[in-house]
Amino acid sequence: MNNVKKSFSIRDMENLSGIKAHTIRIWEKRYNLFSPERTDTNIRTYNLASLQKLLNITLLYNNGYKISKIAKLSEEKIPVLVRDIVAEKNEKSHALNSMKLAMLNFDQALFLQTYNGLMKEKSFTQIFNEVFIPLLNELGLLWQTHTISPAHEHFIANLIKQKIYIHTEQLQLKEPTQKDKVFVLFLPENEIHELGLLYLNYQLALRGYKTVYLGQTMPIENLVDLLKYYSNIRFVSYFTVAPTKDDLEEYFKSFSEVLEMAPDSKLFVLGYQIQTITEKTLPKAVSVFKSIEQFIQIL
Repeated sequence: MNNVKKSFSIRDMENLSGIKAHTIRIWEKRYNLFSPERTDTNIRTYNLASLQKLLNITLLYNNGYKISKIAKLSEEKIPVLVRDIVAEKNEKSHALNSMKLAMLNFDQALFLQTYNGLMKEKSFTQIFNEVFIPLLNELGLLWQTHTISPAHEHFIANLIKQKIYIHTEQLQLKEPTQKDKVFVLFLPENEIHELGLLYLNYQLALRGYKTVYLGQTMPIENLVDLLKYYSNIRFVSYFTVAPTKDDLEEYFKSFSEVLEMAPDSKLFVLGYQIQTITEKTLPKAVSVFKSIEQFIQIL
């Protein structure tokens, strides 16, 4: 089934571009920039081409172009100017708009062009914190409001994963310099959202720690095998959808039984499902972190 969204409301257009619906209507009426279709109940709907054009116009507008001048440009000239701006300037706002355009059009070349431009001036950590995290936060909201489809989200997430893999592998070619503990990264059963965990693995490798990355949907009982090879383990996990809030108490109880076999080991957890948990309610060897930044501060 093709789940790619092809029709957008004016509210979708506002959410994606940051341009108020009222302003979009003015641009549409005064400058004839868009030609929306109308539903049977006379509600505006915009196609993917109109959304792409709005994002391009927004980038030009935010970069000093007057809307009256943009309106006089040909359909072919607008994306050319956008690509020139992206190639020359790599501020956060330009990069975010460019990444959204790449996502909406499944345009890997535009993603790579934007990313490579950023890499000329920033570290991978800076790019992730300043561009990827805001982008992913925004995409989460857009997905929840059905402004974009799961296909869009998967496309951009997998491109970001590729970059994390590349930078992590470069670090793992070096001998770890921090040998007092080992970090074992895993996702619990039925959890497949690993982008955050992959980035944590990169940050740990960047700081010279040895990591063992186990990835998605790992049963607790399988983690016991690690105790045969390492002491002083720091298990690290990311709970996005699983276990659910109702199952957290039982999960931590079961994991505590594993930690009892290795008194020097601990469990660190991040993610959406633990946002309401307080340290007082947790077993002694379990710690929760509200953000990646908070976790990195303890390293």
